[in-house]
Amino acid sequence: MYKINHKFFVVILALTASLSGVFAQKVAIKNNLLYDATATPNLALELAMSRKTTLELGAGLNWFTFSDNKKFKHWLVQPELRWWTCDVFNGHFFGLHAHGAQFNVGGWDIPAGRLDAFKDNRYQGYLYGGGLSYGYQWLLTPRWNLEASIGAGYARIHYEKYPCTGCGTKIDEGKHNYWGVTKAAVSLIYIIK
Repeated sequence: MYKINHKFFVVILALTASLSGVFAQKVAIKNNLLYDATATPNLALELAMSRKTTLELGAGLNWFTFSDNKKFKHWLVQPELRWWTCDVFNGHFFGLHAHGAQFNVGGWDIPAGRLDAFKDNRYQGYLYGGGLSYGYQWLLTPRWNLEASIGAGYARIHYEKYPCTGCGTKIDEGKHNYWGVTKAAVSLIYIIK
């Protein structure tokens, strides 16, 4: 169903290996409520690397086929390096994120811009890219926080197009350069330590 892009996994492995020197005073686990609204289970781990920087490792996976064979199947990995204006997990931050995903989407009637193509066709493929973000985190209790963030950047999309949501022979393939919103989150956060 999916061709795996091994280069992306090498980058993630390198980021994970670099965590051996992490400033481990604070670790948080997060759930993006906006991503939940798309029926996509997701989770992120955020690690303090210094008094003003954190590394977030976020991922989402949707394996569902909805009624009328509608599909929004995908996986997404989106690591982000953050710089905080005050202290980590408190107040304003600026981020630099990367992203990689594979997708199989079709059957959705979304009358907005290029998204209307999903109504009668199915697209599958992969994407990669990155961007910049801004966010703010509110302290709710000593262990619970709420965060809002938005990011914009670039995604290189490689796709194959099929004539219907559940069948058919490939009718097109191509690449698309996307510039725009690459991240949006309203996250509930639990501070582990």
